[in-house]
This record gives sequence, structure tokens and C-alpha cells, in this order.
Amino acid sequence: MLLLEIVDLTVFYGKASILQGITLHLAEGELVSIIGPNGAGKTTLMRAISGFINRKGRINYLNSPIENLPPDEIVKKGIILCPERRRLFSEMTVLRNLEMGAYLRKNKLEVRQDMDKIFALFPSLKGRKKNLASTLSGGEQQMLAVGRALMSKPRILMLDEPSFGLAPLVKEMLTSVLQEIKKESVTIFLAEQDALLAIQTADRSYVLENGKIAKEGNRDNLLSDPNVKEAYLGLA
Repeated sequence: MLLLEIVDLTVFYGKASILQGITLHLAEGELVSIIGPNGAGKTTLMRAISGFINRKGRINYLNSPIENLPPDEIVKKGIILCPERRRLFSEMTVLRNLEMGAYLRKNKLEVRQDMDKIFALFPSLKGRKKNLASTLSGGEQQMLAVGRALMSKPRILMLDEPSFGLAPLVKEMLTSVLQEIKKESVTIFLAEQDALLAIQTADRSYVLENGKIAKEGNRDNLLSDPNVKEAYLGLA
């Protein structure tokens, strides 16, 4: 089932065109990535979907237009952004950060059950739940950011550069976690500068260059594409 459809999305900052005629889609249960260099527009795309910036074009969620909705209404529909560089509440505890992710939810029992799921997914957070977020390692902070987003009970989880600054072993753990999240019927939209991680993790990937979709394909297509190999994977 088609969950999210974006048609001819355009974003301007002043007179500068950042995104130009973006068209893409997410089917239910997919893990889709979008790769591209710094400045290509990946973060702008995710912020546009979330309603944080003005945009033109169509954004349909379950066949209903959402391009004119404010951010809080988009969150209520289950489209959740885990932002670039985590944006944690650094002087709040791990537990409080997770609770903030569930601030719109009313069923306290379900919230507690989901909290237990987060601690099962990220065991290191459980032992540090009373610690301030600012005292966590970079990897733990990223776990907390993802956990906070999951506490919003997303139907679509958008992750903006989650591997930024992480050690290789932590990146491997993150890719495993994404597969576990996907099993919980969460559709994932992943923006990544680490092209190899993104392509290998995703069912399909889009390549964003200079504000436009340059390529689309599954992992086999893109990993064998000579242009992608040279430009993004460092392979001749």
C-alpha cells in the first residue's frame, strides 16, 4: 500500500531554489533511503515533509493531502522526524527525553509498554535512564534520539543522518536496529551521507543531487551503477 507520495515538491529559501520538482514515494513497510552530498537538500526534504518550511507541490499521506498542515498535525498522523545531530533535551534525563517523545499520547499503559520496548532495543539506555542526556556518548545519544522518536508511535519514521559522527561498530548496530524497527510495521525514510550504509540497508534508494532526484533503484541496481560507485562509494 502506498503510504506517502510526494509529487513535484519545490522549496525556495528566498530566491534560491533548494528542491526542484521532487517526486518519490514510500510504500508501507519499506525502508527507503535518500543519499547525496552535503547541501544536496536531504535535510530540507525531511523538514518540508514535516511541515517546518514552506513548500510547493503535493504531499499525500494515505491518499490525503498534508502539504498545508502544520507540523503538530503531521506528527499526530504518525509522521515523525528524528532530526540531524539528535537535538536532544540535553539537561533532561534519558527517561524524561523518552517521555517527551510520547507527549501527545494518552494511553499511559501503552506508553510504559513502549518504553520497555525501547530499553529492550537499546539496553545501554536502561542502565542510564536517570542520567542527563548530555552525559551520554555519541552513540548513546543517537540511540536516545531514535528511541524518543519511536515513543511518538510513528507510522513513518524519518531519520536525518543518524550515523553522523558514529564509530563503525555503532553504525553496524544502528543498521541492525533499523531492521528491528521495520519488523514493527514502521516505514522508514533514511537520509544519509554514508551512501554505502544507506544503500545496503534500504529496500530502495534515491540519489539527490543539486536539489533534484538523479537516480532511483534497489541496492543491486545502485551498487552496480558505475556513476554511483565512483561518486558515492569511492570505487572506480
